[in-house]
Amino acid sequence: MSTALGRVVATERKPNTPHEFHFWTAIDSPVGIGTIVRVEGSQPIDGHIPHIYGIVVEGFSYTDLQSPMHDVLGHDGLPTTAGYAPSERAEIRLYTAAVLRQIPEEPLQPVPMGQVFLAEEADVQIALRMDSYLKEGASTGIPVGVYRAGGTEAVIYLDADFLLGPEAAHLNITGVSGLATKTSAVEWLLASLFTHFPDEKGSIAAVAFNVKGPDLCYLDQPGKVEDSDKALYEKLRVDPKPFPQVEYFAPYTAKGLSLNTFRNNEALLDKVTPLTWGLREVLQFAEVLLNKDDVDAKADALIDFIREQVVDKEFSDPMLSKKHKVQSFADLDAWFRDVLQGMEKKDGESWRTHHVATIRKVRNRLSNISTRCAGLVTNTGEVSDLPFGSFTDRTVYVVDVANLEEDAQDLIFARIVSKLREHLERRDLGVKHLVVFVDELNKYAPGDGQDTYVRKMLLDIAERGRYLGLVLFSAQQFRSQVHRRVVGNSGTSLFGRMDADELATPGYAVLSPATRTKLATLEKGQLMIRHPHFTQPIFVRFPRPSVMQGREGAERYPQSADVSLDAAILRALRPLDPTITLPWVQEITALYTEDEIIRARNATLLARPENVRAYFTAQFRKIIPAQTPARPMAASIKSAPENDPYGF
Repeated sequence: MSTALGRVVATERKPNTPHEFHFWTAIDSPVGIGTIVRVEGSQPIDGHIPHIYGIVVEGFSYTDLQSPMHDVLGHDGLPTTAGYAPSERAEIRLYTAAVLRQIPEEPLQPVPMGQVFLAEEADVQIALRMDSYLKEGASTGIPVGVYRAGGTEAVIYLDADFLLGPEAAHLNITGVSGLATKTSAVEWLLASLFTHFPDEKGSIAAVAFNVKGPDLCYLDQPGKVEDSDKALYEKLRVDPKPFPQVEYFAPYTAKGLSLNTFRNNEALLDKVTPLTWGLREVLQFAEVLLNKDDVDAKADALIDFIREQVVDKEFSDPMLSKKHKVQSFADLDAWFRDVLQGMEKKDGESWRTHHVATIRKVRNRLSNISTRCAGLVTNTGEVSDLPFGSFTDRTVYVVDVANLEEDAQDLIFARIVSKLREHLERRDLGVKHLVVFVDELNKYAPGDGQDTYVRKMLLDIAERGRYLGLVLFSAQQFRSQVHRRVVGNSGTSLFGRMDADELATPGYAVLSPATRTKLATLEKGQLMIRHPHFTQPIFVRFPRPSVMQGREGAERYPQSADVSLDAAILRALRPLDPTITLPWVQEITALYTEDEIIRARNATLLARPENVRAYFTAQFRKIIPAQTPARPMAASIKSAPENDPYGF
C-alpha cells in the first residue's frame, strides 16, 4: 500500500472548492508542477469513501516569519551566520491542485479533508478518464507519451474516436521553432497511430505537405534511437522502425530536367513520383492563382465558359478558322489566337457576349499560369498525380513543396485537399480515414489578412472534415495568430516549448503562472497535452522518432547538382531499368529536341512499362535520315587490241 505524502488543508483565505484544493507535504516529497495526486476522503458519502484526483498547478513555500526583516535580525544581518542558529525555522511546502475527477461524481462537492497520495498508473487512467476507452476488446487508445512523476510511469492514451472522429477530431501543435520538436511529435504520433489504430475502425493513411527544408524527406530511412528512447518505445508498444510504406511526390524544376525536391539524390529517386498537372487539372482551381481584384465577374464567366464548353470538347464556331479540341495550355493559346483573329477580321468588339478586352485579359492571365508554376503545370497536358482511388492502408504520402513559389504551393494545397475530400465523400479514396499534416499555419491560415482559397479550405476541413474521415494535423509557432476556427475545432492540442511573448497572450490565461513557466522551459521531447477527456492539461514525454531527421538526411544524401539533359534522362529511367546506360540515352535522343525528349521521359515514368527501352524509344516520331544519292559508276574503258594499228 502506498504511503501518504501530504494532507489536504483549507483556510479562510484559501478554501477548497469542487475544482481546486490545497495540500501540504514534506520538503523532500516528489511533488512538482504537473504531478497527479489522489485524495482519499475521511468521511463516506452515500456509503462510499470519496476519491479525488488532481494535478498540481501551483506551489508555495512557507516559514513562520511574519517579515523578511525578522530573518535578517535573527542572523545579525550576515548570511554566513545561518549555521550558528540554535534552531532551524519550520518550513512547509503548500501546493494547489486542479481537480481532474471526483468519484463519486455526484453530488459535486468541495474537496474534503484527507490524505494525499502520489497517483499510481491505475490512478492516472482513472483520473484522466482513460478507463472509459481502454476496455479490453474495445480499446480505442492511441499512446501519445509517458507521464513521469515521483517514480510513477504511466502511458497516456488519446481516444481515437476524439482524435480521428466521429466524436471530435483534428490535432494542433504549437511551439517555438527548433526547440518544440513539432515535426518530431507528428512523426511519432503517426507511427503510434498506424500501430494502434483499431482494425475494426477501417484503414488509415496520411498525406503530409513538406513546406520547409528536408524535414519530412527521409521518413523511410532509419534514424538514431538512444537506449532511453528504446525503453519508451517498448513501454508504448511501438517498434522503433522507419515507416515501411512511404511515397513521395514533387514537381520538376522550371527547366523540367530534375525533380524540385530535397530528395533528388539518385539513391532515393525510386520512391519519388513526379507531380505534374495539365490544363484540365489547373483550370478547376484557377481562382487560387488569379487575383480577385483583377479578375471580375465578366472574366469569371469567360473562364466558366472555357471550362464547360471548350476544354476536352470538339469546339467549332462560324467565326473560327477550324475546329479546336483544347486539351493543353498550348491548345488553349491556339484557341484564343483563333478567336481574337476572327474578331479582328469581323471588326467586332464582342463574341458570344464576351468583350474583346475581357478575352485578352483572361488569355493573358491563364497563359501566365504555366510560366508562374513551371515544372508543376505543363503546356502539353501531361498528368502525373497522387493515386486517388487507390490509397493503401498505413501509407504516408509526402508532397514536397518546400522549394516552390507561393502560387504553386497554394495550387497544390487547394487541388490535392479538394480531391481528397471529393473521394472521401464518394467513399472511393482507398482508405476510410485520412490524416492531412500541414505545418506553418501562421502562413496558410492566419487570423488576420485577406481571405484566401487555402484558408477557406483549411477552415472547411476543421469544421466538417471529421464527418468524412478527413482529419487535419497542423502545426505553427504562434497559436494566437492562427485563425480561431482552425485551432478552436482541434479536439486535441499539443504544446512544446513556448515563447514568453506568446504565453502572455490572452489565450493562455487559463493556465496557472507555474504551468506557463514550465511550458517556457520544456526540454525537447516533452509536451503538454489537452484532450477532450482530460479536464486539465497533462505533461508527457515522447520518444525521438525512429526516422532520419532532415539535417542528417541532407548530409548523407546531398542534393544532386544541375545535370545535363542526357544525365537527367538517365537518372529518371534507371530506377525503372538499371541496365540503361548514358551512351544508349545519347544515341536514342541525338536527333530530337529538348521538349520531345522530356515529353518521352514523362510518358515513360507515368506508364512504368515492363520494357522501358522499347516504350521510351516508341515515344519519338520517326526520323528518316537523309541519304546521299548513289553516283553512277563510269564504264571502264576497254583497252585497245594489240594488233590495232591506231592504238598507242
